[in-house]
Amino acid sequence: MKTLLDEAKKVLQIEAEAISNLVDKIDTSFLAALELLYKCKGRVVVTGMGKSGIIGEKIAGTLASTGTLALFMHPAEGMHGDLGMVSKQDVLIALSNSGETEEINRLLPSIKRLGIKLIALTGNLNSTLANNSDVVLDVGVKEEACPLGLVPTASTTATLAMGDALAIALFKKKGFKEEDFALLHPGGTLGRKLLLRVEDVMHTGGAIPKVTEGTLMRDALFEMTSKRLGITTVVDEKDGLVGIITDGDLRRLMEKRKNEDIWDLKVKEIMTKNPKTISDKALCATAVAKMEEYTITSLLITNKQHKVIGIVHLHDLLKAGVV
Repeated sequence: MKTLLDEAKKVLQIEAEAISNLVDKIDTSFLAALELLYKCKGRVVVTGMGKSGIIGEKIAGTLASTGTLALFMHPAEGMHGDLGMVSKQDVLIALSNSGETEEINRLLPSIKRLGIKLIALTGNLNSTLANNSDVVLDVGVKEEACPLGLVPTASTTATLAMGDALAIALFKKKGFKEEDFALLHPGGTLGRKLLLRVEDVMHTGGAIPKVTEGTLMRDALFEMTSKRLGITTVVDEKDGLVGIITDGDLRRLMEKRKNEDIWDLKVKEIMTKNPKTISDKALCATAVAKMEEYTITSLLITNKQHKVIGIVHLHDLLKAGVV
């Protein structure tokens, strides 16, 4: 058992070393590759055979999800028509540890004729692929993690890491932001947090509980209960927001005046003035942060005239998946 555990640890150590050794290989060639990708007016087409192909699909996916038009092309299929998906405006990234992968090298004459810029990720800087590429990135490793040195392990890990380095450096160069990421991942939690706005979830129109300053508390309670939001807004004679009453306010009032009839009190006597508000264009994530900051469960949305146009409750944000 110990031997197997030691073998597993050795695999991780070899692969970790393979990635660590790439740090010193990030040089002017990396910058040249980055510049080609940055100036690419078409798409980035990634190709690789076998295990390198699987890594290539992941690199293409990472590029696409970080704002670069990218796709994977199987090199064998490329020789049988799929090369037609590549244009002169594209940049091709070819993955081959040996640099002598037959299916990729057979594409080289066509790539040259089309005038497509080629970036090679290879472990053999003197290979056919390297000698026919515009930019060569060295992803060579000292050894594979496979004890026989046959199964692509450390070499594919190093290639994947270099692909990630390219993708992340590229999106930094492009100024890719969280909002851009969210647009490409609308179904994820981040997408909901960065794309969903208060106006998308707020209660509006007749759903907004509203009373005036002179309203009796018994009537205010009915308004709160019927609208089922646990609050009511308080407005002046011009319909401008002046205060709020929450179910928490009611509980505290009843506790404070246990032996008094509170229902004939006027709303203005117990309302909280200057309630917290937020813009309808604000992100829902901002609304959540504001609720957390002030330990409240509702925010009022007002317009430029300070009139209430909506209410957003914590439950609405929970249902929307923002929290």
